[in-house]
Amino acid sequence: MTLQFFGHPFSSYTQKVLIALWADGTAFDYRMVDPEHPENVAELRARSPFGKFPLLVDDDIAVFESTPIIEHLHAHHRGQNDWIPDGEAGRRTRLLDRFFDTYVMGNMQKAGLDVLRPEESRDPFGVEQARAELRTAYGWLDANLGDGPWAIGETFTLADCAAAPSLFYADWLEEIGPERPRLAAYRARLLAHPVVARAVDEGRPYRHFFPMGAPDRD
Repeated sequence: MTLQFFGHPFSSYTQKVLIALWADGTAFDYRMVDPEHPENVAELRARSPFGKFPLLVDDDIAVFESTPIIEHLHAHHRGQNDWIPDGEAGRRTRLLDRFFDTYVMGNMQKAGLDVLRPEESRDPFGVEQARAELRTAYGWLDANLGDGPWAIGETFTLADCAAAPSLFYADWLEEIGPERPRLAAYRARLLAHPVVARAVDEGRPYRHFFPMGAPDRD
């Protein structure tokens, strides 16, 4: 049975999984989740407790959340990439994966989505706190990324799948800037990677969805 993947091209966590699927050349049926495909929305809601994407369905087994999906692919549909290396490199990969999802993308979403709330329900204190934590995350990454081209060195891993959409969108909200040259250079390398560039391009038509307005770059 062909893998069924539910997501949307502008979604950061959809992009995270698509990068792994495309890089491995894994065959899958892309089930777009949008108002034009109500049948996909209905199936997503039936299979995922919160009706959120991305979602992978493999022989009627539903796997949700981006990291577990890539772990499932790594375990059951292994391709050419070693997404989670063994030993210390694997532990570092998992650490950075959680760091990018939690402290970069998590804070970006908290600050960026606040504008969609009714004005009386907005949280300016929480937004500023999220922006401050995002700057802290940038500083830590700039000081702690390795010397190789990717997050843990020469190998493109799960950590880079998480980093690419996280840094792509976060920089729109809170620019990394020249004062963090190592992190800025890493983001540029990620966006130049062929499968990351494909994810960015497929999300390009939906940039008007970005709550703060997408900048005229990238």
